[in-house]
Formats: sequence, C-alpha cells, structure tokens
Amino acid sequence: MYLPLTFRIAVRHCCCTSGRVLLDLGLLVVVALRSRRGMAAENLFLRKQPALYQERKTKPHRADDSTRWIMATLSRWFEWRHALVNVQPDTLTRWHRKGFRLFWRWKSRSMGRPRLPKGLRHLIQRISAENPVWGEERIAKELKLKLGILRSFLL
Repeated sequence: MYLPLTFRIAVRHCCCTSGRVLLDLGLLVVVALRSRRGMAAENLFLRKQPALYQERKTKPHRADDSTRWIMATLSRWFEWRHALVNVQPDTLTRWHRKGFRLFWRWKSRSMGRPRLPKGLRHLIQRISAENPVWGEERIAKELKLKLGILRSFLL
C-alpha cells in the first residue's frame, strides 16, 4: 500500500515527538526518585545554563515539538511566569493554544467511510448513466458479479 510522502513525514514526526515525550516522562520519574540534595544541585546547574546564554547574548536553539508540549503541560503545575528565562510568557501561551487547537482538530476530524477511489466512482457514474433504470442494488450486484467488487465496499 502506497502512502503519500506528506502523510509518511507526518507519521514519522508524530512518532519521533511521542518518543521524545515518553523519554522526558521517564526522565521525570527518575528525577522524582532522586534525593533532595541531588535535585537541588541539578536545579542550580540547569539555571546556570540560561544565565550563560544571557551573559553571552546568544540565542539558544529552537525548541522542538516535544519540548514545547512538555513545557506547556508542566506549566499547569506551578507558577511558570517566574521560571521562564529563554522563553517569553507569550510564547509559552502560544504553544499551549497551538496544542489545544491541534487536539481539537484531531478530536473533530471527519469520521465515517473513506471515499471510493476515483476510478470506481467514475465507473459507477458511467454504469448509472448507461442504465438509468438500474438502482443502487443492481449496480452493486453487477460490480460484484463482473468485477468482483464487494457491496460492503460500495455501501
């Protein structure tokens, strides 16, 4: 079965993002099980890195989708406006809104039967035009009898 290139790219991107999110969640569990002293040292280390960016006046790398998703999700659990250094509050809010839009786009996607292939639709239209007295059942039976196309595929 051949899938369009854009669909394959979207699936690969979704899989990579999901994998990174699962990795981050695993690391979160590992960090939660550490001692308080170790976590305090790691927090100081992590806070020092953004300070270096600000000191050198360089831009950090762009955040990927998994980082954006994790930051938007974690921002619900604490007062995040004071913790942001490299990201503006409006940016985090925009990421959250984008995630919400993507979720609802996925949730409200069209359900139902997939469309028939174009060639089959044209064939049905041609049969219908050539035989105006035939109904839906007769056309379906002819397609099954002569071409082996099942009615369940058509209806």
